[in-house]
Amino acid sequence: MMKAVFRRPKSMFSVPTHYCPGCGHGIIHRLLAEVIDEFGIREKVVGVAPVGCSVLIYNYINCDMYEAAHGRAPAIATGCKRVHPDLIVFTYQGDGDLASIGTAEIVHAATRGENITVLFVNNAVYGMTGGQMAPTTLLGQKTTTSPFGRASKREGYPIRIAEMLATLEGATYVTRVSVHSPRAIIAAKRALKKAFEIQINGLGFSLVEFLSQCPTGWGISPTEATKWVEEKMIPYFPLGEFKVPKSEKSLK
Repeated sequence: MMKAVFRRPKSMFSVPTHYCPGCGHGIIHRLLAEVIDEFGIREKVVGVAPVGCSVLIYNYINCDMYEAAHGRAPAIATGCKRVHPDLIVFTYQGDGDLASIGTAEIVHAATRGENITVLFVNNAVYGMTGGQMAPTTLLGQKTTTSPFGRASKREGYPIRIAEMLATLEGATYVTRVSVHSPRAIIAAKRALKKAFEIQINGLGFSLVEFLSQCPTGWGISPTEATKWVEEKMIPYFPLGEFKVPKSEKSLK
């Protein structure tokens, strides 16, 4: 009899996803479900998803979920956590949501030090609505609304969310990871687990920024998309921890 060494996480429903081939959302969903299982917190977890490709995350992650207005997930998460401080609350947001219409929400949630965990998926484009330019679109990158490439004098520079939030006193843990390779995925899970651990220990606000592939939005193949993350995104959005708890002992 063979022993199973790899199986679907209990916190993930056994259903096909609606994501495009090569999209990073499915990988991040699995990492989220694995972390929930490993902490044994599924009955205490509440997620908040706003508008974007991840709007249907409640079909895939087996926990209680809120739907929020575009960009307002941190506000919903704040209300939930303050009323029920014993719950573990996370938001799952894309760059068109968090870094655009939701900029004020995420900045103020971080500066208040809300004890929530934010999963921020950065694929440098508006994926769900047709591939328009996002706040994170790279200079020179062509989208449906920047057909000649983003220009700094016309559209400004891409926003580095992790670096910006790390300057806020209320933020406890801010990091950027990627899901473009097996090695990167392992590191991403480690960071996500640390972010949830910070909330479990009541240490405050944490954000994990995931660089993610969007082959459809970028108009390239899944294989090309993984290379694009490594060759184009990571040089501008470097991976690593930008803010950590003042005492790592507090996590033990």
